[in-house]
Amino acid sequence: MTETYDSRAPWRMRAFIRRSLITMFVVSQTVVASYFLLQVLPYHGGTMVELAIVAVFAVLYLWISFGFWIAVYGFGLRLAGGDRQSLMRRHSQAELEATALSKTAIVMPVYHEPVKWTLDGLKAIYRDIEREGRLDDFDFFVLSDSQDPDVWVEEQQTWGRMVEELGAEGRMFYRRRRVNLNFKSGNVADFLRRWGKDYQYMVVLDADSLLSGETIQTMVRVMNREPRVGILQTAPTVINGRSAFARIQQFSSRLYSPLFATGLAAVQMGDAAFWGHNAIIRVAPFMAHCGLRKLQGAGIWRGPIMSHDFVEAAFLGRAGYEVWLEPSLRTSYEESPPTLDDELARDQRWSKGNIQHAALMFFEPGLRLAHRFAFLNGIMAYLSSPLWLLFLVLTTIAAVQLTITPIDYFPDGHDSLMPLWPEWRPAWAVSLVVSTMALLFLPKLLAIVDAVFRRQVRAFGGGMRLLGSVLFEIVVSVLLAPIRMLAHSHAVLSALLNVRLSWAGQNRTEETGWREAVIRHLPGMILGAVWSAFAWTLDPMFFYWSLPVSVPLMLAAPTTVWLSRLRNGQRLADSGLLLTPEERSPVPVLVDARHYRCRVREEPLLTPVEKAILLPVENRLHRHLARDKRKGHRRAVIAEAVKACLRDGCVGLDREALSLVLEDRASLEELHRLAWRSPPGTFWGAKVQCLVRHWPD
Repeated sequence: MTETYDSRAPWRMRAFIRRSLITMFVVSQTVVASYFLLQVLPYHGGTMVELAIVAVFAVLYLWISFGFWIAVYGFGLRLAGGDRQSLMRRHSQAELEATALSKTAIVMPVYHEPVKWTLDGLKAIYRDIEREGRLDDFDFFVLSDSQDPDVWVEEQQTWGRMVEELGAEGRMFYRRRRVNLNFKSGNVADFLRRWGKDYQYMVVLDADSLLSGETIQTMVRVMNREPRVGILQTAPTVINGRSAFARIQQFSSRLYSPLFATGLAAVQMGDAAFWGHNAIIRVAPFMAHCGLRKLQGAGIWRGPIMSHDFVEAAFLGRAGYEVWLEPSLRTSYEESPPTLDDELARDQRWSKGNIQHAALMFFEPGLRLAHRFAFLNGIMAYLSSPLWLLFLVLTTIAAVQLTITPIDYFPDGHDSLMPLWPEWRPAWAVSLVVSTMALLFLPKLLAIVDAVFRRQVRAFGGGMRLLGSVLFEIVVSVLLAPIRMLAHSHAVLSALLNVRLSWAGQNRTEETGWREAVIRHLPGMILGAVWSAFAWTLDPMFFYWSLPVSVPLMLAAPTTVWLSRLRNGQRLADSGLLLTPEERSPVPVLVDARHYRCRVREEPLLTPVEKAILLPVENRLHRHLARDKRKGHRRAVIAEAVKACLRDGCVGLDREALSLVLEDRASLEELHRLAWRSPPGTFWGAKVQCLVRHWPD
């Protein structure tokens, strides 16, 4: 992780020292732990299986040791009042407030998201900036890649109503791409080609992002005072958890993440990673240096780059720009998937994108070593699972060899004339297990101490409830770890085999049913039961050693279902467990978002597509956004689709035909006129009569 530093940036020497120290601690600790493991194994590394066990263990131990020392470093910095070398500490509050704002675009790419829920979040951000009196400095863009007509038509209608309600004409815009080239990165690139030259900065949001107006303004002012900064990344906190699973993720994010984010920011400094959202980007260098070419390798390493954010940060760093992570930029929020299965489905997409980065990590010229390490960090987030699985397989093989085969006094690679006697050292084994558990769980204790020193214990529900929440979170984490291991191993294997994945919007509300859970987790449940039974027949001690992995796998379905239930999340909240400060003292942008999203809506008489055809205001809006598509071979296709729509309604058209009709200005006008003239017995005639009956007097 160490690297030479550039004297032109004074922070680079500090970063070099910090990274060297972290590397020294991690490597030395791993060497000691690996030596302990060698002494624990019966033949002390005298067989190929034992050598493989130690090698895999060393890689996994490096991974968790790095996370441990990052958390410890973050704890120390927070205890000392923060990192004095951070970007935010360069400027006083008075200096920042005196700094002018620059024209900034706030962009929200969306793809088949819950429409009203998503745009209500953007409305809350708009209102928060409006309260600050700085709307003239910001424009808002909804960038849609949705292809389902029922979704994108509703997006346009909801956007139109929101613009009218907010008085945001000329400030809030909607653009929908017809072709989803290169996913989210292509969506943003399309925006930049059209409007990038009009803005100095852009703030990138996800569909679940919430940022306060104060934080957005601070980000713009810092960028204006730091011309070498290309990206300023916030550390979002998870909010709005309702299911038990989401509440656990929310609590973990709020309590533990500040330590890790502070430590990571202090080590990365100006070579930080970009997480793709809740960040501000300097537009001109981003456009100049962050174009993503297609990979030219084989299999997964061929074609468009799926996970773009780390790559864009690395390219900006190569161009001489800095990327900073600033945990002190508070009131930055995102949401967690509501169920474990939704998280695992998301991780399957992310794992493929992260593993793609191996090609860039090894072969892309000119990248800084810190950004190459960020690629490795992202890869290990998923590769650690199959390595853990491999470790379990190797230890099982070793146990089988010791149990059912005679003692081999001359094992693999032992060419001495003297026999090698197997030796067991249970005390060493206990020490190694305890030290490994300390790496995993000590950061959680430090997070509690951090909350005490910052006088936030009451905000988490009080001392006993905070401790109970941490213990409950640990139990659930232990139950989920083997399930994630198996799922991530499958995701990595699928990625390496270049299995095609679908790109879909995230579920944000639905619970997991029993049938769905059993079908998804049945292979793991069978594997856990078979492995545990095999361990019992092999050796009772090995059986007990296997239980922390096999039992969670066998309980995967009930665990997943229980954690997905909203009522269980509410029961935890009612009992005072897993509370967060934002729930007890929410900031205005969160209050607004919750208020808008909780508004009760009457059951609509018409679907969004039917509104687009029948209602005059909606029809006029869609005609304004549509084009003239009756050209060439499409003319006959659209004409036939219009006839079918008039005869049988929208249900008679497939998605492609319906999209063609709704994207054509003349077809929308023709359908609106003729639908209102349809006889009562027809599809549209019945819709018109229904509207007339319910029309307000």
